[in-house]
Amino acid sequence: MTEKLYYADPFLTDFTATVLSCEEGKDGWQVALDRTAFYPEGGGQPSDTGVFQDGRSGGIRVIHVRDREGRILHLCDRPVAVGTEVTGRVDFPTRFDHMQQHSGEHIVSGIICRRYGCENVGFHLGKEAVMIDFNAPIPPEDLPLIEQEANQYIWQDRAVEIELLSGAALAAKSYRSKREIPGEVRIVTFPQADCCACCGTHVLRAGQVGFVRLLNCQKLREGVRIELLCGQRAANYCAAVADQNTKISQLLSAKPLATFSAVDRQHRELAALRTRLLALEEENFSRRAAELKGRGDVVLFQPDMAPDSLRRLCDTVLTSCGGRCAIFAGDDDAGYKYAIGDTVGDVRPLVKALNEALGGRGGGKPHFAQGSVQGTKKTIETVFASIS
Repeated sequence: MTEKLYYADPFLTDFTATVLSCEEGKDGWQVALDRTAFYPEGGGQPSDTGVFQDGRSGGIRVIHVRDREGRILHLCDRPVAVGTEVTGRVDFPTRFDHMQQHSGEHIVSGIICRRYGCENVGFHLGKEAVMIDFNAPIPPEDLPLIEQEANQYIWQDRAVEIELLSGAALAAKSYRSKREIPGEVRIVTFPQADCCACCGTHVLRAGQVGFVRLLNCQKLREGVRIELLCGQRAANYCAAVADQNTKISQLLSAKPLATFSAVDRQHRELAALRTRLLALEEENFSRRAAELKGRGDVVLFQPDMAPDSLRRLCDTVLTSCGGRCAIFAGDDDAGYKYAIGDTVGDVRPLVKALNEALGGRGGGKPHFAQGSVQGTKKTIETVFASIS
């Protein structure tokens, strides 16, 4: 059994230990020590990383740590001799980040489980965010209230209580994740917020979490999944959002707290312009169709336009020309999008040949297809004439 220093002092970063074993594996060397401050992956929390110093030049990287029935194994990038005394150094910024995320998750989960009478049925501390799964529906509009209550608790800065219980004392304790676990059970308590069985590392006081930010709430089976950030991650997120909002406010010539109104106004103006554009396009398309009435097969080249506009122009001309309609929209430098229709014949063989000859992509139904090709107008005209 390895002495677990990370439980005695989660802020411990430097320690000395003796190497008990070193075995080569497929991903590196598995090193066991008599004592360690490196937390092994478990309970939804990633492992610590860091280095060992064994007196030689350079350091031995600790890439990953895992617990094998109380024996802590450190995955290292180099071997170290058995019996050697090493100095371990935990990557503390990562450890502290994990403590902030995990402790913040406990506080939020305790509040949610009490508010909604549900259970936390999943927890994952990822590189980007924390995800918590609950087995009951939680209205997304309640997230600001939950976040506010969690932050009010954090700023009260109560001390975190951790105890090992077993037998009658454990049975009498009311806590989350109360299931049958042999031996002593580690109970982590955030007084008046949460009490839960947990093997992870935590801050010493709630205030060290900093604050939490709930990002979203998505339906998951019979319950929901909530994504959140804590501590430095939450601060970085809010700073990034504020920076984006500042740029938006400058672009719209609006005050930072008035960007939504400015965007909403532009959205409505854009919708009106789109409606007007569609009307003008329909008018123009009808005029082109009238000019080509009864012409039979037609091939048109147009300035670049949206795929939907290209489709509508092709449909309009097709009903008027009395033959096959092929329209290419774009320019010689960027290439051309196409729409090809035929009220009688199957255009798919033609489209296949066109794509093969001009490095194109696309397809469709027997009487209509869309796609894109590379080449100049002259090349397209030559190829199209040879295959049609």
